[in-house]
Amino acid sequence: MTSREFDLGKERLLRVGVIGAGVMGFNHGRVLAGLPGIELVGIVDPLLDHRDHAARVIGCPTFARLDELCAAGVEAVTIAAPTHLHHEIALDCIARGIHVLVEKPVASTVQQGREIVAAAHRANVTLMVGHVERFNPAVVAIKKAIAGEDILSIGITRVGPFPPRMSNVGVVIDLAVHDIDLIRWFTESDIVQVQPQLSSAVAEREDIALLQFRTASGVLAHINTNWLTPFKARNVTIATRGKYVQGDLLTRQVTECFGFQPDGSYSMRHLPVGHDEPLRAELIAFTDAVRNRKVPAVTGEEGVASLEIAIKCLEPLSAQDQSGDGRAASLRVAS
Repeated sequence: MTSREFDLGKERLLRVGVIGAGVMGFNHGRVLAGLPGIELVGIVDPLLDHRDHAARVIGCPTFARLDELCAAGVEAVTIAAPTHLHHEIALDCIARGIHVLVEKPVASTVQQGREIVAAAHRANVTLMVGHVERFNPAVVAIKKAIAGEDILSIGITRVGPFPPRMSNVGVVIDLAVHDIDLIRWFTESDIVQVQPQLSSAVAEREDIALLQFRTASGVLAHINTNWLTPFKARNVTIATRGKYVQGDLLTRQVTECFGFQPDGSYSMRHLPVGHDEPLRAELIAFTDAVRNRKVPAVTGEEGVASLEIAIKCLEPLSAQDQSGDGRAASLRVAS
């Protein structure tokens, strides 16, 4: 089935809906309601409390069923439903010729993700994956700072307290998948080797993960993530042959060290960082891709590739005991 033909020129409103009115879906609705050139058709959620909250605060129509939103006439949707529903909802929307942004991770399994990508290609609709961290102004500044550099290593720390609403995934899928995507994006290279160390200290699933990677281009990278830290921390450090860049993704401060001298001296400067709300920048990128039929900022294939690496990091869990002790394994990932 091919996509319905819409006049997606900038002279008229683009009709967009949101699927899911939990924390993330509510924020999607809030941002879309304020974007120029966008008509928020409504938000779908089976829970009355979620619908009432969205209707009261955002002031948009709400629906209990996806069919009702589609009947109201949407050209594009953002899917912020629980991950295990992404596959079914995305395929349903794509079959109707509706353009889709699906929150990370793109699906529960790599196979499901690939099916979503294939369906979008067949239907000729835009498919984007919501890796919102790419739109963090600090990440954008880091990406600009390392452009053209010979990257040697990347270190990322993403830690914080246990999220009370998290139940069906551990820290790798919930948190580390952000940074797996960033490593691939920063290096513009596939990850070809992973070495995970995982532990379940408090939660049923892994709540501590120390992940090491090698990219096809030879970059060494590591991610330190957990749900045991009483405060949030989000830090990135990148070493290249010519500079050292460090960024705090929460305070949005990025520092660059350069001009290294034989006596150990060097120069340092703070880089300019924008003030955009990442989710707003992401949704603008999505709607722009829909309007202008452009390749989206985060393609379905990229979303599936990051999910595949995250799942590879979890594979040792199925082969070893669940005692909660640290586990490590070296895995080869097909490039």
